[in-house]
Formats: sequence, C-alpha cells, structure tokens
Amino acid sequence: MKSMTGYAKVQSTYGDRKLNIEIKTLNSKQLDLIVKLPARYRSRELEVRALLGQLERGKVECLLSEETSASATALNEELLAERFQALRRLALANGASDGYLLNSLATMPDLWNGSATEDEVSDDEWAQTRRDLQKAIALTDDFRKHEGSVLEEDFHKHVDLIEAKLGQIPALEGERIETAKERIKRFMAEAAVKEVDSNRFEQELIYYLEKLDITEEKVRLQKHIDYFRQTMAHEETCGKKLGFVAQEMGREINTTGSKANHAEIQKLVVEMKDELEKIKEQLGNVL
Repeated sequence: MKSMTGYAKVQSTYGDRKLNIEIKTLNSKQLDLIVKLPARYRSRELEVRALLGQLERGKVECLLSEETSASATALNEELLAERFQALRRLALANGASDGYLLNSLATMPDLWNGSATEDEVSDDEWAQTRRDLQKAIALTDDFRKHEGSVLEEDFHKHVDLIEAKLGQIPALEGERIETAKERIKRFMAEAAVKEVDSNRFEQELIYYLEKLDITEEKVRLQKHIDYFRQTMAHEETCGKKLGFVAQEMGREINTTGSKANHAEIQKLVVEMKDELEKIKEQLGNVL
C-alpha cells in the first residue's frame, strides 16, 4: 500500500550547469500535475509530464531549476546598453531620475547568460535529465511506500479494534432476547390480556426477534474486515477500493445499531463507528 504523500530531490551536473529536480506529492482525487521548468526545457514539458504520470494519482509538484557556474556567466553588454538607453529615454521624458536603472537591469537573468535567448537543451543533456528525473520519481515512490506502511499499520490497529468489538456482541445477544421477551410479557400484562395462546405468542415473538436479528450484519461486517486486510496486503494502489469497503463496513455497523435494541450493543456500535471514522480520515491519503 502506498500513500499519496511523497518527496524527493535529485541534483546533478552537466558541463557548467547544475540541475536540481524536486518532486513533492500530496493527496488529490486525480493526477494533478504542476510542472515548473527553466526556459530551455519548455520544449520537453510534455515528456516531463508523461514521466510524472507514473506517479498515478495525487497533486504532483515538479520543479526543475538550474544554476550556471560563475566562470560560465557572461554579461551581455550590448543588450544591457540597449535596454538602458531605452529606459533612460523614458525616464527623462517623464522627468524621472535614471540613477536606479542599472541596478534594476542587473537583476534580469537573461543579461547574464551571454544572449537574450538561450539555446534549447541538447539531446545528450536531456538524456541525462531524463535519467535524473526517473531517479527522482523512483525516490518519490519509495517515500510513498514508506508512508503507506505507516498508514497500513494504523489501519490494522483500528480494524482490529472493530473486529474485537464485533466479537463482544454474541455474548450480549442472549440477554437481548430475554429482555425482548420480558418487555412483550410486561406489555401484555399492563394491557390486561388474560388469556394468551402460547403457540401464537411464540410465533409472534419469533417474528419480532427475526426483525431484530443481526446475524447477517455480523457476518457481512466480518467479511468486509477480512477483505479490507487482504486489499491492504496485496494491492499497492488501493485507496479507492478501501474507501468502498469502509463504506460497506459503515453500512453494516449502522444497521446493527438500528436493530440492536440493547444498550451495551449500542455502545459497541458507537465505538466501532469511532474507529471507522479514524480510518476514513486517513483513507484520503492512500494512493
């Protein structure tokens, strides 16, 4: 089982450039890609998105950034002079000072790369970047598996508690039946019913108790618990399926509560609901 929460960072060097790849994933119903690339990599964006599709689901933020060594950085003086003159004319025409222009222009990244526009990334450089990106994706996946194992352990704890409380119900059912019988007899006594056909009374009592019978609910709930465990153990991307199973578990627990007609069983039902809610709160993080 995997979580949708993941993180990875990979750094590499190609020539005089240092490339940083950072991936962060959070929970989302669908695959939601946010990709930020240097200008040189814009033509490769579709390929980057295709690779990130391996992460299947979640909000995925991928940031590629590059740094150029100081020795390779050159000031494009011609472009600087051109922009300075254009901005200076505008400043003088509007009666403003031009003393701050050089400082402002010095912060423009394209003035320090040797030309106003950069060449696209080469095939060789992209091949290395692709390998680095694939490594970052694999590391993110490992992170997700680790987080998934933590969630799985937590789910087992809550499912075990639900199963334990379910196992306490049979011991209370005998008392529940006797209580129902006594309640009916008391009602008849209060209604001053003098003569009662014992056979008819037993038939009516059986019909009444069948309506309150929770055997099927207990059996189905146990099956859902077993299936929940099996799904966690054998499927990596099981968030949606676990959500459906949890929904069915909730339905059986609710029906048991509505039929219980017994204070102690109702208490167990409330406790099972509480454990199930704790599971549901975390299911949104499961891939």
